[in-house]
Amino acid sequence: MTPASLCAGEPDDFSHKIAPILKKHCVECHGGKEAQGGFSINTRGLFLDKGYAIPKDVSSSYFLDLILSNDPEVQMPPPKKPRVSQKEIDQLKKWVEEGMEWDDGFTFAPRNYEPPLKPYSVELPPAVDGRNHPIDRILDSYLSTRELSRPEPIDDATFCRRVSLDLIGLLPTPEELEAFLLDERPDKRERYIHSLLERNIDYADHWLSFWNDLLRNDYTGTGFITGGRKQISGWLYSALVSNKPYDQFVKELIAPPTEASQGFIDGIKWRGEVSAGQTLEIQFSQSISQSFLGINMKCASCHDSFIDRWTLKEAYGLAAIYSNRELAIHRCDKPTGETAEAAWVFPELGQIDPAATQPERLKQLSELMTHPENGRLTRTIVNRLWAQMMGRGIVHPLDAMQSEPWNADLLEVLSNFLIENDYDMKQVLALIATSEAYQSQTELLTQESLDGEYVYRGPRSKRMTAEQFLDGVWQITGTAPTSIDAPILRSNVTAEEVEKVSLQGKWIWRTAPVEEPNRDPPAGETILLSKRLELDEPVSRGVIAVTCDNEFTLFINNREASKGNNWQKVESIPVHHLLKKGKNSIIAIARNTGSTPNPAGFYLEGRLVLENGEKVAFASDESWTWNDKLPVSRNGRLGKVTGKWNPVQIVPALGAWSEKTTQPIQQRLAQGADENLPMIRASLMNNDFFMSSLGRPLREQIVSSRPNELTTLEAINLTNGETLASLLKRGGEQLSQKKWKSPQELVDFLVLSAFTRPPTSEESEVMLSALSEPITPEKIEDLLWAIVMMPEFLLIR
Repeated sequence: MTPASLCAGEPDDFSHKIAPILKKHCVECHGGKEAQGGFSINTRGLFLDKGYAIPKDVSSSYFLDLILSNDPEVQMPPPKKPRVSQKEIDQLKKWVEEGMEWDDGFTFAPRNYEPPLKPYSVELPPAVDGRNHPIDRILDSYLSTRELSRPEPIDDATFCRRVSLDLIGLLPTPEELEAFLLDERPDKRERYIHSLLERNIDYADHWLSFWNDLLRNDYTGTGFITGGRKQISGWLYSALVSNKPYDQFVKELIAPPTEASQGFIDGIKWRGEVSAGQTLEIQFSQSISQSFLGINMKCASCHDSFIDRWTLKEAYGLAAIYSNRELAIHRCDKPTGETAEAAWVFPELGQIDPAATQPERLKQLSELMTHPENGRLTRTIVNRLWAQMMGRGIVHPLDAMQSEPWNADLLEVLSNFLIENDYDMKQVLALIATSEAYQSQTELLTQESLDGEYVYRGPRSKRMTAEQFLDGVWQITGTAPTSIDAPILRSNVTAEEVEKVSLQGKWIWRTAPVEEPNRDPPAGETILLSKRLELDEPVSRGVIAVTCDNEFTLFINNREASKGNNWQKVESIPVHHLLKKGKNSIIAIARNTGSTPNPAGFYLEGRLVLENGEKVAFASDESWTWNDKLPVSRNGRLGKVTGKWNPVQIVPALGAWSEKTTQPIQQRLAQGADENLPMIRASLMNNDFFMSSLGRPLREQIVSSRPNELTTLEAINLTNGETLASLLKRGGEQLSQKKWKSPQELVDFLVLSAFTRPPTSEESEVMLSALSEPITPEKIEDLLWAIVMMPEFLLIR
């Protein structure tokens, strides 16, 4: 669905356009329990089974001939029933022409399954052959009941590659692989799993893509320039690095304690006219339902859902929790005359007070969402994690949690495990990865297994994501970027490194009046504080730590960068994306609150590393100036500043200021100057045509899973794309500069790095012939092309 179609109020999908037509004209005779003439349209497979419809072939789709016919003996619907309108016929023809898209899991058949809401205990089947892991006990029983054999285990090298890509998104290096293969301890796989999960930066870099997709967060795109959308990148990255418990994670997104996590519920303020189904309030309803509960509330935002049991009233009830205005209910973009009342969709757990303020309603919702008896929250996230690791969800599709799982006990065990382990998502990932089920060979897919009812036969292979592919190429070739685009603080400093940071800044305020040099500033006094900073090179990485007694809003190059109203909480701002080569302006609007005159002070300190490696430090000191003429600021931009700038005054630091802020400031600066960081990752870079063509979404809509199939466009960009060609050319140049003992050493390095195994003798022979002396960058480039195009590289299996 494009922004244009959203603004026009014209949803263009199966559930909105096609399902209503089929339900209106066809289901009575050919849906549900009815299949007159042996023809059922309950599922896409049944629709196509009789040959009445041929995707992409309108002329051969017999059901359209029946709809168009004027012969009372054959016309559909039959006489005395309303005919299909010309507009509806045109929509059906277009649907057929475009391949007859059908929403995963959609059916017109009666739905008798209602998932439980509250958690329940599961009695595990007996262990077989000493396989005592809870996942294996459940799946061994599942396979035995169906008379299916267990999938065979994978070898150490295959496991090493799979688990590294799944948990941290990186290929194991040849050195890591060698160490793992030489480890003879019986629990080495479990140790390796936990060692990967302890690599906090690598973990956060990898899972950032998953959460950016699911929370529709990004660094560029619709709404960011116009101020109609806010990032949550800094908050999200910090939450991943610190492994924030999932219940707290959700609470801070629904009822943000600060602006850092506010952007998720605020959604996108589309420019121009939008449909009633795309207002900020309805976006809120759809977003929290899809992301946290696996509920498709989009259909119910227009009318009672055709897909499941959710109603228009329920969608608007959630929307009213967020709304700061009286919210009129619209059905198919037309007002019904009713007003929405704030309400929660599972009242058996509690309810929202419609009379409460919006912040209080959001807080109530956050408590209900994370209620210990809301099994829908935990089942939804563990189902997503299982799909990421095993290639398919226990409930499929992932946003249709109203559907019956292929193994309810397995889903419940994972859900309960998350709760019992204090909502620690890493523990769930470790539980999955330590099972013999995860460490088994991938299922060999057939057309029958893809088209028929799903039966578990083992994990499924997965295609590398756009980010994993780029990271893998960067790893092998050593061509990763030198600076990131994401506005996040990426660091892993130790306490000892923090203590070594020497602070240079001073507390500053406006010059005291001559007649009252020792009097505290008055309550409510608001001033501008300014610093001009000139840089010789662009910034590779950097951070500013800032606080103010009592309030501040900081602008860098006239763009709002941060704000705070609690001097004990030091704010940190990554500034590599805000500062530029040449002249830079740093201006703070600082305010002294209270009811009587009281001490006021502003503190700022920055550490930068420029692209040429030069280090720059700056801080609040005598070089700053102040001004009492406040500009008008709009949409996060500082207005024109007038008035005279005067030298600031150094304020004696209060003991409380030093005690409460010194260590946090040191920590923020140490993080910004951290040089011991892993390779920069694709998840931290702006989206581009290449990543987009490989499946990275634009994130204007929530994306729960990316396609696993390689499209024609992706194949073209892989084989002919300028981005990849340039990257592999640089890779050839980079690798040619290393002193290899022999061509064989280079071949061993490339194959071990890409495939996590040594080359076969046949591969060595072919590659060595391609690397005949002298070894040139062009020859290495050609070899890199061959390696990264191989399915063995592109797939995680």
